Amino acid sequence: METIMTAAGTPAKSSAAESASSAGYQAFHLLKFAFVVAPIAAGLDKFFHVLVNWDQYLPAFVNNMLGGHGHEFMYVVGVIEVVAGIGVFFRPKIFAYVVMLWLVAIIINLLMIPGYFDVALRDLGLAIAALALARLSREYA
Repeated sequence: METIMTAAGTPAKSSAAESASSAGYQAFHLLKFAFVVAPIAAGLDKFFHVLVNWDQYLPAFVNNMLGGHGHEFMYVVGVIEVVAGIGVFFRPKIFAYVVMLWLVAIIINLLMIPGYFDVALRDLGLAIAALALARLSREYA
């Protein structure tokens, strides 16, 4: 496939149909969908505990540092996650990095709790995927 150049010597933008059929474009939209829905769902569930009791993911010493208000702290976490998901929808170039850093913080938290190393490993994969979304956002957002 030949690259078409503009008068300024930069590559011309491809057509919408060409972009929509590219693997990168499709990967961008799949990852964007995932990182909008998952943080919002997890964030809202901090209030309802339908998926899991999220308080179990908070190390005991953190709960103690919060004066025993770990449950209330998880509400704040939920709000942050909902905001991050909405942010990815509107500004993936920025908020994909926010989600990636949030996942790294979650990984550090999980490494402090014996028995959750498998969840930390899963979240490492998610953090890498969020980084991929951030990188793809430079091209497709």
